[in-house]
Amino acid sequence: MDLKKYGGYLALLLAMVLMLAYSIEWLRNGIGMAIDGVFGPLLDTYGVPFFALIIILSTLTGLYSSLIQKYTIDYEKMQENQKVMKAFQVEFREAQLSGDEKKIKKLTARQNVLMQEQLQMSQAQFKPMAYILLVSVPVFFWLLYRLPLTHADIVFPFTGKLALTAGALGPIQAWMVWYMICSLMVSQVIRKALNIGGI
Repeated sequence: MDLKKYGGYLALLLAMVLMLAYSIEWLRNGIGMAIDGVFGPLLDTYGVPFFALIIILSTLTGLYSSLIQKYTIDYEKMQENQKVMKAFQVEFREAQLSGDEKKIKKLTARQNVLMQEQLQMSQAQFKPMAYILLVSVPVFFWLLYRLPLTHADIVFPFTGKLALTAGALGPIQAWMVWYMICSLMVSQVIRKALNIGGI
């Protein structure tokens, strides 16, 4: 089997299996317990505060996800493709308004080619997502495993001190809100530093 050709699909399959593992408590806890051997000592031995460990984890996940995207997604090609598609839509709309059947027929044939290219670009984004999930999902399993064993608080603006397992935004727990805030901020800095374009 050609691993280069099918590697992304295998990674996606493994990522989907990991996501399904979320609903299987013993498996989710087993993965979390295994990873606790890596991250647990930071809390127990070195006394790193849990909120700080979430910053570290979100930085690591932001870094590797940005690196994976940088080297697997051609952002310049993607942006160029979007410009071409936008210009095509304007041209197609003008042809429809003018009732130019000959031009509409010609553009319809071109539309199929452009749609195929769009599909290929969309598929290209699935591979890095699979690799990102392969690392992110186990990290979340560890957080879900370790948080009930940890009595840690965090201070949010307007709401004040909250337990990390308390609801911060409706049912969304404080640790998850904190993780998302850190991840978004860190990812923006990393993407800027690595000159990774947006979509």
